[in-house]
Formats: sequence, structure tokens, C-alpha cells
Amino acid sequence: MNITAIGSGRKKREMAEDLARCAAMKLMPRLRDRLCIDINLIPRLSQKDNVAGDCIWEDSRTRPREFTIRVDSTQPLQTMLETIAHEIVHVKQFARGELQDTNSFNLSKWKGNNINLNKTHYYDLPWEIEAHGREKGLFIRWFEQSRWKNCKWAEY
Repeated sequence: MNITAIGSGRKKREMAEDLARCAAMKLMPRLRDRLCIDINLIPRLSQKDNVAGDCIWEDSRTRPREFTIRVDSTQPLQTMLETIAHEIVHVKQFARGELQDTNSFNLSKWKGNNINLNKTHYYDLPWEIEAHGREKGLFIRWFEQSRWKNCKWAEY
């Protein structure tokens, strides 16, 4: 699995890469040798693009293997890392073909069913329900086995 973080400081990059690798291995162990994930740690992304993070596939609409994750690096550290875990869930959804973008700007496909983005609230989107539901657990499981587990900044 090729995971690279750019931006911010060395410690944040190391944590981002380590968390992403751990979460990806838990969610997609069979894809470990086929994924390429670039993580861009961008200051004030929330102010610039109104998102804490996002995940973009770079190669193929159906079962892509190359991704770019953008994350606001000025969030509190734990929030930034949970955002990365959230976006890794989206990587899994795209890579397994559960979530697919369509040619229509307002339409996505979830497990074979069309979802109209204009008629569905963000928190009702099935892929967001899964990502929000798993982000904290993925963070905790990573943190408890990480070399940073004795740091006092994590609250869970």
C-alpha cells in the first residue's frame, strides 16, 4: 500500500500516514498491495472550500485504486485524524465499488442504487452514515496501538 502525506509538519504527516495505513488494512486487507493514497494536509481547507476533508478517486470511476484525500490541517489534531479515518472509509467504498460517481452531477450510485444528491440530506446519504459511524472507532483502534498512545491530547 502506497500512502504518502504532504503538507503541515513531519509529526502530522507521520500520524496521517500511519492512521491511514492502519484503517485501510482493517477495512480492505485484500487491497493492500493495490492502493495508492495521497493525503494533502491543507491549512484552512474548511475556510477555503467549506469541507474538513474530502476523498477523490484519480483513475477509474468503477473500483478505483488511486486516491487523493484532502484534510484541513488546522483542525485540532484528533479531529484531523478522525477526518482522515472518515475519508479512508470513502476510499474503501469507492475501491470496493459500493460507491460510484455517475456522469450526472446530482447523482451517485450506492450499492447499485441511484441516489439523488439534491433530494437527500448529507447526513442521510448512506456512505456518509457509514463513514461517520466508523471514523471514531478506526481512530481509537489506531491510537491504542500507535506509538503516540501515551500522549494526553486524545479524548475518547
